[in-house]
Amino acid sequence: MRHEEIIDKCVEHKHALLFAAGIATAIVGKKVLESQTVKDAATKGMATVLSAKKDAEECFQDMKENAEDIVVDAHAEDKKEIYVEAKD
Repeated sequence: MRHEEIIDKCVEHKHALLFAAGIATAIVGKKVLESQTVKDAATKGMATVLSAKKDAEECFQDMKENAEDIVVDAHAEDKKEIYVEAKD
């Protein structure tokens, strides 16, 4: 068969070819997802995400504590001003 005839046959049966390609893709995809390399990469990625989350939570907690300290200091300053004005 010539190349043109093969291409014509493929075009005639394109739906069957697409179906077969879908099955082949699913099989190959399953094998790739089950591979140890992908599992290791996913595990390392998840560890990185969890580490970043922990760091972000710690940073947020520090910011929250600093903000609370600022509020407490501001209230203490307000109270000092009230008592100083009251004595005058």
